[in-house]
Amino acid sequence: MTPAPQEIRQLLADAARDLPGVEGRHEAELLLLHVLGRERGWLFAHATDLIDPASAAAFAGLLQRRLAGEPVAYMLGRRGFWTLDLAVSPDTLIPRPETERLVELALERLPENTPLRVADLGTGSGAIALALASERPQARVLATDMSAGALAVAAGNARAHGLGNVEFREGSWHAPLAGERFDLIASNPPYIASGDPHLVQGDLRFEPASALASGEDGLDDIRVIIEGAQAHLLPGGWLLLEHGWDQGEAIRALLDAAGFVEVATAVDLEQRDRVSLGRRPATLE
Repeated sequence: MTPAPQEIRQLLADAARDLPGVEGRHEAELLLLHVLGRERGWLFAHATDLIDPASAAAFAGLLQRRLAGEPVAYMLGRRGFWTLDLAVSPDTLIPRPETERLVELALERLPENTPLRVADLGTGSGAIALALASERPQARVLATDMSAGALAVAAGNARAHGLGNVEFREGSWHAPLAGERFDLIASNPPYIASGDPHLVQGDLRFEPASALASGEDGLDDIRVIIEGAQAHLLPGGWLLLEHGWDQGEAIRALLDAAGFVEVATAVDLEQRDRVSLGRRPATLE
């Protein structure tokens, strides 16, 4: 027997009950709107509408994928970051709100209306590079990644937003920067310890492992970035690194040992260590 059609509000209420976590209702709305091809405001005016069987079946399929742990962003193929709507894929990490703190700190160090050079190492979907490029149109931003698939997504996002001041290069960390220097280098590198149990839980199971884990203490890639950064920074240039909540002290020590000055760690909205930074001295001894 075919189930009786449901009102949209009841369908969403049932889905929100089944989905885990505090985001259940929001995720259910996103998935249903994706199926229906509607904007969120449409729901308020059509809450009592009956949903057609084909749409209900498609929605049920997405719910099952979500209950199996697949990230909503990958199912939708999109995630908002900063002021941008970005395409994402399993080749890229899913941009997260915490990374916007790195963008804020970078913008504080990039004067407006100035022809600066910026590099974003391990760009993924292009989130950091494109946010900076959109806010500083006179800057030239270089976005790098080891993954050709990720770079294809990032370049598509740049085209979609009409950002012509971004260049994309494939390669590991500083390799694509050979012979060049920048006013600021930013990165959200892998920083999870390789044995962390979170890597086999939740959304992280579906994201590229190479963009998440980095050695026994999670700092292998950060060490590489810090050790090579000064060779690619102009005098007085900044290095900004996103990292885990418990890594600030260790990364400040690495920055100090590499000769950076004005070393500090900034916290996120939840008052957890999130971004550590340092400046190349204006003159090297």
